[in-house]
Amino acid sequence: MQLRTCHASSKCPACGTSSRRVHSRYRRTLEDLPWEGLRVRILLETRRFFCVGSHCFRKIFTEALPGTVSRYARRSCRSSEALRCLTLALGGRAGARLACQLGLLASRSTLLRELHHHAAALPVTAPRVLGIDDWAWKKDHRYGTILCDLEKRKVIDLLPDRDADTVAGWLRTHPGTEIVSRDRGGIYAEATRKALPRAVQVADRWHLLRNLSEALRHALTPHHRLFSQAARANRSEDKSAPPSSLPPWSKRELEIQQMNRQRRYARWQQVRDLLKTGASDRELGRQLNLDHRTVKKFRNAEVYPEAAPRVRQSSVYAHAAYLDQRVQEGCSSYTRLWRELRKLGFSGQVNSVRYWLRQRRSCQPRTPGALPLQPGLRASPRQIVWFILKATPSARELLQSIYQTSPVIRRLAQLAQGFFRIIREQDFPRLIPWITEAKQTALTGFATRLERDLKAVQAALTLPWSQGHVEGQVHRLKLIKRQMYGRAGFELLRLRVLNQA
Repeated sequence: MQLRTCHASSKCPACGTSSRRVHSRYRRTLEDLPWEGLRVRILLETRRFFCVGSHCFRKIFTEALPGTVSRYARRSCRSSEALRCLTLALGGRAGARLACQLGLLASRSTLLRELHHHAAALPVTAPRVLGIDDWAWKKDHRYGTILCDLEKRKVIDLLPDRDADTVAGWLRTHPGTEIVSRDRGGIYAEATRKALPRAVQVADRWHLLRNLSEALRHALTPHHRLFSQAARANRSEDKSAPPSSLPPWSKRELEIQQMNRQRRYARWQQVRDLLKTGASDRELGRQLNLDHRTVKKFRNAEVYPEAAPRVRQSSVYAHAAYLDQRVQEGCSSYTRLWRELRKLGFSGQVNSVRYWLRQRRSCQPRTPGALPLQPGLRASPRQIVWFILKATPSARELLQSIYQTSPVIRRLAQLAQGFFRIIREQDFPRLIPWITEAKQTALTGFATRLERDLKAVQAALTLPWSQGHVEGQVHRLKLIKRQMYGRAGFELLRLRVLNQA
């Protein structure tokens, strides 16, 4: 397309004086957005003007075309914006491939250069409410820091590490923050105290609950034998149930079970053979694509460790007797049977009934007493903590037997449940008496840390801010980082995180 400008006058960019005196004309070549898949090139005829300002140092200037093309640019503004959006979404190489398919001819270097040029003018301002957290370059090895504006709900900056001095330097360079939301780590608390001693620190409520669960797990670890004994007692009671309630095996289930056992047995033999070479567990794990803990288990097992059988209980089995009776009466429509079950209180979907009928046609009865109807409850301290804090109905009898045996565990469970209620109800006045009681139990370490960070915990229970939005931004950062496949550096990652909507 051949175009030319038609304004009668233009303003000098130096002094702002409007001029009508044309000095000369020249032609600019611009790339524009494609039209119906065709590449579009604009041959734009522009003009130079004399500046008529008496005190202006500039004698000649080129007319500006804001919104159409930038100064010295060879692409239209909308074409540059389209390439920038592609770079933010896909990066350099992938963005260049998609741009070529869309009719926008640009190399990956051009895309990255446009992105850096656009982002260079974006200022970084300190928010009133700052959310700060770490993100992993490589988990357990190297971490960075993400800073978010919790009021505007956006990322404002990324830091390449999580050092307290680096964070404190950023906070001093960008003053104005009044509230800082953080996790329970001491790095960001120390940095905030150094740079912003008057700022209000807010401890995240989810991390408080997570710290409690970890402290409770450590406190219950010495009692693991008691948990195992209580779980075995419950399993022995479950085995007394009538075996007729067991759902039958299908041929497909038996075939899959046998194939899985053969695969595991072959892997166990392979590990036992390679142990003769003297390699370590981690070397064998990398060689066989196994976890080193699995290799260690196979090393210690002189005989093949059989996998514990597991039963997946379907909600349809509760109505097995009714379905069997209806099938014997000649009803084979799973849709009709599903509607009848819905009237009886069945909450499942029609596909569950259809799968049950298909499996029922090729069933083999299980041996009585081979497997319980429901798998036995786990007895690890981590699982017991979950039962205590979530008040699992199926574990009520197990917990009652544990409480009767050990009053210490009963007291720990009561304190843990009380702390959960304090956090959920945001009832700060009850926290001080709770800390006093917890110091007399195995939770004294957790209570001491709470008392040391009491102001931040009080802010967490009185202010509405939390780390929820920051965790979501960290998740988005992970997606962008993994999409880049490690081929780009920190600067490109920072630009994509800060500018991507």
